[in-house]
Amino acid sequence: MSVLKKLASETAIYGISTMLGRFLNYLLVALHTKLFEPEQIAAQGQLYAYAGLAMVLYTFGMETAFFRFARQETDRKAYYNLILSAVIIISVFFSGLLFIFAGPAAEFIKYPESVSLVRMFAVIMAIDGIVAIPFARLRLEGNGKKFVILRVANIGINIFLNIFFLIVCRDIYAGKYLQFLQPAINVIYDPQRAPDYIVMANLVANLLFFWMLRKEFTDFEFVLDKTLFRPVWVYAYPIMIMNAGGVLNMLFDRAFIQFLLPENFYPGRTTKQAIGIYVQCYKLSIFMNLAIQSFKYAAEPFFFSRGEEKNAPPVFAKVTKYFIIICVVMWVGICLNLDLLAEMFLKQKIYHEGLPVVPWLLAGYMFLGVYYNLATWFKLTDKTAYGTWLTLLGAAITISISFLLVPAIGYLGFAIAFAASSFIMVALCYYFGQKYYPVPYDVVSAIGYIGIGGLLITASSFLKIPNLYIAVPVHMLALAVFAFCTFLIERKNLPFFNKK
Repeated sequence: MSVLKKLASETAIYGISTMLGRFLNYLLVALHTKLFEPEQIAAQGQLYAYAGLAMVLYTFGMETAFFRFARQETDRKAYYNLILSAVIIISVFFSGLLFIFAGPAAEFIKYPESVSLVRMFAVIMAIDGIVAIPFARLRLEGNGKKFVILRVANIGINIFLNIFFLIVCRDIYAGKYLQFLQPAINVIYDPQRAPDYIVMANLVANLLFFWMLRKEFTDFEFVLDKTLFRPVWVYAYPIMIMNAGGVLNMLFDRAFIQFLLPENFYPGRTTKQAIGIYVQCYKLSIFMNLAIQSFKYAAEPFFFSRGEEKNAPPVFAKVTKYFIIICVVMWVGICLNLDLLAEMFLKQKIYHEGLPVVPWLLAGYMFLGVYYNLATWFKLTDKTAYGTWLTLLGAAITISISFLLVPAIGYLGFAIAFAASSFIMVALCYYFGQKYYPVPYDVVSAIGYIGIGGLLITASSFLKIPNLYIAVPVHMLALAVFAFCTFLIERKNLPFFNKK
């Protein structure tokens, strides 16, 4: 099996299972938007953004460092113990502080009524930080099957608990059925805090990770070795800063929207309503993000293992080319069918107001995925400082453009800022990468596919078809034609159809 086929196979293992699980989890968006008004779930959406930002501090670049230093099987055990020990200390420390000072934290983010939510998130973040290293170990050992089973199981449990808390408990509390269980349900369920059970379900599901990963924890030994840790930290801290810039780039909008969006900017909508609308529409970009994340799970160990081979640059170029093609097809497919996706997942019409942000967000994630491909050069050459400066620059661009656009055009400004900064990061990463680790990327092909995809999406935004029963077949046909033409162009170059 060629290296490209092997990478495609591993990506499929992570990708299909992860996307299936996340798609099932995405069904919760339909449930949440049906049961709750935008302002009721605004706090949860923003706290998830803050949690994403905090996770950079909790793992502080140690996942990538683990791949770098534990490549040799003889070193794996020692570095696993060392890195997991460090992450446990940091996770418990930061979450402990947040748990204690949950009140001031809730006041600071302008949700003083959400102290209990902040405390639940403190525990969730500690768990996510700690289990990140055992999951990295599964990836490095090639145990993708267990990785995806546990991830999908976690999502399944979360879905079950959401249904249990938000529907079953609600109905039993109201006396619709199983009245004999009312005394027990009254203890665990408060209808006044119904939206909080979204986070409670997440917390319980994450706690079960410790049982699911019991094998990876039972052979763990707590170790603190300054001599061994010093080179790990030297390698990892630029990665941490780089990750901080990258995460800030992606999450700045949801973390700071209440500070930048003028009050009553949207007629008849409060700021919290606007936040709720934007956060739920943002989730439609999850499909592109999932594809990128699935590829990253498989590609990061792949790039490290192949980086020193002579034929690595041409292989990396082909990987990036096919990655871009797949992402462009996804971008076009999702944008052409936004009306259908909105009907499926955003159950109340009020949420549809935020749909114009989705094409920009998808483009931003697509460019970010390309950046992850190009970023291989500074990870392989240990020039991670370049990654730090590029991602910090990207975050600065996102923040600057957001400050300019959001007060003028609303939350659409966040989406445009994200897409613009991601594109600039790609351009700069390519420029510097060609100096230090030249890779023969097919730039003309990339520009061509992205350009044609953008034209199709722009055309569809002007040619609105109000009838969904007509719109869906037309859009599906346009997508099929685009995908088929792409296949015809690339068929001879695809490793699956090339018998040489």
